Amino acid sequence: MPERKLRKDAARNRRAVLEAADALFARCESPRDLTMADIAAAAGVGKGTLFRAFGDRAGLLRALYEARLEPVRQAVLAGPPPLGPATPPQQRAAALLDSVLCFKIDNRRLALALEESGGGPYRAEHYERWHGLLRAVLAEIPGLTDGDFTAHALLAATRADLVERLTGQEGVPRERLRAELAGYVAKVAAARPGPAPEA
Repeated sequence: MPERKLRKDAARNRRAVLEAADALFARCESPRDLTMADIAAAAGVGKGTLFRAFGDRAGLLRALYEARLEPVRQAVLAGPPPLGPATPPQQRAAALLDSVLCFKIDNRRLALALEESGGGPYRAEHYERWHGLLRAVLAEIPGLTDGDFTAHALLAATRADLVERLTGQEGVPRERLRAELAGYVAKVAAARPGPAPEA
């Protein structure tokens, strides 16, 4: 079989797997219960195809997450207001975190499954990307000298397990959660750190 045909089949299988996984994660109550066999069956491919294309379950989750995240990332990088350089950095930081929060709310089961696999949320490639973007924005805020730590602390407020707890278990409405995060970001971005306590 020609190599071009193989590549075409592989690309089609990859799309079918991602679409099937996307639909299954949207419907499942517990992401932990969704197996590679379930996804392969829904996509109409063998388990071997999944492992060849994605390596393991964590690799499949990362690929699906990145596919869903790409439009959000492009919107952030394109920089229209309120994310563009003409917007004050405090507002840009709030808008960036709001984008992450909304993405986690809309994809909370998938985000939870990804953050629970492969060593936790801090080892994921997308986390490093968000942290770098946020740290760069925070560096523009006069007087805020601990941008690296502050970026980690603010992103912790968008962890999938926290979003699941608040929206899934406690029933906090989406708009209230967004407003509370915006208020938290405003307080942190406006705060000026005092001298470090003596050891």
